[in-house]
Formats: sequence, structure tokens, C-alpha cells
Amino acid sequence: MPSSRFLRSTLFACGASMLLGCATDSDEPATVTLGNPITGEGLPNPNPTVMANWGDLPEGREWGTTAGIDIDPNDGHIWAYERCGAGALTGGGVSCDSNEVDPIFKFDRNTGEILANFGAGLFVTPHGIHVDSDGNVWVTDFAGNPAGTKGHRVFKFSPTGEVLMTLGTAGQPGSGPNQFNQPNDVITAPDGSIFVADGHSGQNANPPDGSTGRIIKFAADGTYIMEWGEIGPEHGQFRTPHALAFDSRGRLWVADRGNHRIEIFDQDGNYLDSRYMYGRVSGIYITEDDMLYAIDSESSPTNHPNWRNGVRIGHIDEDRIIGFIPPFERDTRLYQGTAGEGVVVDEDGNVYAAEGPNSLRWAGGAFTKYVVGSR
Repeated sequence: MPSSRFLRSTLFACGASMLLGCATDSDEPATVTLGNPITGEGLPNPNPTVMANWGDLPEGREWGTTAGIDIDPNDGHIWAYERCGAGALTGGGVSCDSNEVDPIFKFDRNTGEILANFGAGLFVTPHGIHVDSDGNVWVTDFAGNPAGTKGHRVFKFSPTGEVLMTLGTAGQPGSGPNQFNQPNDVITAPDGSIFVADGHSGQNANPPDGSTGRIIKFAADGTYIMEWGEIGPEHGQFRTPHALAFDSRGRLWVADRGNHRIEIFDQDGNYLDSRYMYGRVSGIYITEDDMLYAIDSESSPTNHPNWRNGVRIGHIDEDRIIGFIPPFERDTRLYQGTAGEGVVVDEDGNVYAAEGPNSLRWAGGAFTKYVVGSR
């Protein structure tokens, strides 16, 4: 099978030359149909084989929803979480606060076998997950419990589940330097700096009082450095900064879900550029060769008509979609389907999706694997 780098490079070459045709191993250009980035029609699907309900689950448990998934940079295996049965296929109304099972998993990327499982008793609703270069696992908790003792925090775990650091004030949402109000995602830069995307409710038409939309930067030891952003449509403002990623140049990419775009910044918060062709984005992942995978879970007849859910693929240098992984079909989103919230790509080019509240029922499990190559 061709390498993932070859497949992605070929996909980019064909996509970038769609108006002229595409030739990969011949001097004669092939006929290529210009695809529709809104519906995905006519765009190549590099991952046509769907493995629904991927990954093992401990005996006696039911899959809950999720929104986060990442890859261990050291061994290539999959880190993710599920919300302790919350929103399960049977309609479970629990949370990690009331059902204190281990929500964080490490899966063998080839078999789906559980390699690690921890985090019980710490979370209300896990949301963002990131694995740093040392293999430490960072997870945000974007909700609070009724007692005001859990939630609105960021945890740093060792690969074996030891808590190494916490950011935020447990159960106390706010906009202070050591407070979060629904932290969505977390990521670390090569120098160890920590970036947190804060504010989930800003995508709503009338956000609750105290809602925010900001990126907060901390030093590697957790010392507050700076922040930027507020709720709004301008560049440097956000309506739910839902996910974060770095490209090979060290630029920070922010999935600005409520504004239907991706915003790009330097690490000091200076606005650089935007991307508008990826839909109402919930999750983003950038490969080592700078291919951007963005998953749209939220486009619907009421908040983003006509845009089809799914994974859109393009190169970071252009606002151009050159590949599309289709969603699961869903009758209440006629023609739009339904897809997950988190997305990652392994070294072979296989794509993994984390299924959220909008897609869990149709996906049949918390995680879906899309296998690279032909059927």
C-alpha cells in the first residue's frame, strides 16, 4: 500500500490542479471533476472503508459521547476519552461526576485494544485532549457540577495517569487569570507553553452572562502569561474556539466554530489568516506534512444550511478542499448527515473520529476509524 505521505501528497497535487487535470505517474493529464466543498460531491475520499464502533470498552460499560481524540507522538497509538456513559446510545443521563469510571483511554491503533485507562472521580464533562512530546496527556473539563467542586479545569497527566498539574479553579467558572469558563481544548507548543481555548457557549445566539471566547497562554510551569479574544465575529474574536492545532511553522490554528471558520495566529496572539471552506468546524488536525483535516459536526438545517457534515481535507497554504470523508446519514439532517467532533490521522493515513452528541447514535459507538486506501 502507498505510504500516507504519498497518498496525501498525491491528493494535494490532484486537488490543486483540478481545473487542469491530474497526472501522478504519467505525462498525460487525467480528467478530474472539480468538487463541491459544501456538499463534498465530486471530491475524492481517501479513507473509504468505515470501521464504526471502533475501540474496546470495559465489560459492563456503554459508550458515552466524546469530542476529543489525539495521537501519542512517541508510539502512534490513540488517546481519547468517553464521558462515562453520558449520552449513551440508550439515552443515559449520567455524567463523569455521577458515574465515576475511568474516562481516559489509550487504544492500540491497529486493534482497538485498551492500553491504558484512568481519570475516575476527577471530571464532570471531559472535552479537549492533547498529548505532548513527552507523552503526557492534557484534558480539559468544560462543565461544572452542582456542588461547585469539579469542572472548568485543565489536567495534565503522566502516561500512567498521575496528575502532574492542574489549571483553573475547580467548579468556579470565571474570566480571571486562574479561571476558565468552559475550556474547550488545550495544546502545548514545542517550548512547553500551554494554550487553552476557553468559552463554549459563545456560539449561541444569546450567550449566558459571563460567557467568553478567548485563548489563554501559560508558561510551561502553569504561570499565566497573556490572553486574547472575546465573543464576536471580528478577527481575533471568537464564537466558541472549539479546537486547537499547530502547523509546522509554529502557527496556532483555532477552530472558531460559531463563526464557521478557522483562525490562524502567531504564538503572541497576532492574527495572521483565516480559512472559510471547512464548514462549522469542531475538530482540526494537522499532519507533519501540513495537511489539514477538519471535521464538521454542527452544520444543520438551522445553523448552517446546505453544508454537509464530514471531514474536509486541504493543505494549510490554501483555503481549498481537496478531499472529503462523508458523514453517517441522518434523516433529521436531510442531505447533511452527521459526523463526529474530534479528528486525528495516524502515520499510515487512517483517520479516527470522536463521536459527539450529534453523531453517537448514528455512528453506533464513541469512535470511528476510516481506513486509508481502496475498498
